[in-house]
Amino acid sequence: MRVLGLETSCDETGVAVYDTAPGRGLLAHALHSQTALHLAYGGVVPELASRDHVERLVPLIRRTLDEAGLGVADLDGVAYTAGPGLVGALLVGAGLGRALAFALGKPAIGVHHMEGHLLAPLMEPDPPGPPFVALLVSGGHTMLLEVAAIGRYRLLGETLDDAAGEAFDKTAKLMGLPYPGGPAIARLAAGGRPDRFTFPRPMTDRPGLDFSFSGLKTQVLLAWQRHRDEPDAAADIARAFEEAATETLAIKCRRALAETGARTLVVAGGVGANRRLRERLASAARADGFRLAFPRPEFCTDNGAMIAFAGALRLAAGLADDAPLHVRARWPLESLPALPAG
Repeated sequence: MRVLGLETSCDETGVAVYDTAPGRGLLAHALHSQTALHLAYGGVVPELASRDHVERLVPLIRRTLDEAGLGVADLDGVAYTAGPGLVGALLVGAGLGRALAFALGKPAIGVHHMEGHLLAPLMEPDPPGPPFVALLVSGGHTMLLEVAAIGRYRLLGETLDDAAGEAFDKTAKLMGLPYPGGPAIARLAAGGRPDRFTFPRPMTDRPGLDFSFSGLKTQVLLAWQRHRDEPDAAADIARAFEEAATETLAIKCRRALAETGARTLVVAGGVGANRRLRERLASAARADGFRLAFPRPEFCTDNGAMIAFAGALRLAAGLADDAPLHVRARWPLESLPALPAG
């Protein structure tokens, strides 16, 4: 089954074609980032994001189909991000995806953006299978899930305030670093000393699997205000922030694995590309003996491949949406239907 995937939930326009036939898999994918568009504003402007998706989506579809050696008539289904995300941006991909499927007489399905991230590591060679624990960590979400099967998700813990990626972005902004903040912090932290500043590891001194990053951000602000004019202060503060954030995530992951008894950890979302987080979790996996799975870095950020893949799994299982178009700014992941057995 050849499925076209469209991702327009925020500030990346992603298109991909995935084929469920044995030995086929991802046939082609393309991505346009709006980083330059939003740079002057220090963050995503929803109206500008939506307009840019309108301009970029059809050319990207044509390019992706050309690279896959397919025409639209060769498609067996269409998947599009239906939420969560910016409603205006979601409507661009959903409207075009639904219209294309209707014109072709093919099934279409709205994909949960975070399920796309969760399943992205399963596109890699030797993919992990359920059950496993998943850490979904991005600019808008930080959550731990127990995955019994595809579509059977139990929320173990989530952020009570800022998501981890949001904390990276806000920390970068208060330090005067360019947007997007996560990569900027990581680049600066690479040259920082690990022992000059020490920030707290939030909510690791008590039971539970929830996260909180707003207090960590405040600690960075206080240190920045006090030391900003000192030599190498920016790099050293960035290093201390990255150490605190990634160690907090690692502590909670190890705790979730211990509480569930799972032996596999899947990590996905934009922060999953962070080198220090990958190093910490790889070290924990060696020490504790669990399997660790990431998507390749290019599939950590929003992309069409994860939507095509997640949509293909559901369409191949006989799940498709009815004609009315629905997009959702908020959408609990655990409310998704499980894939039929077999």
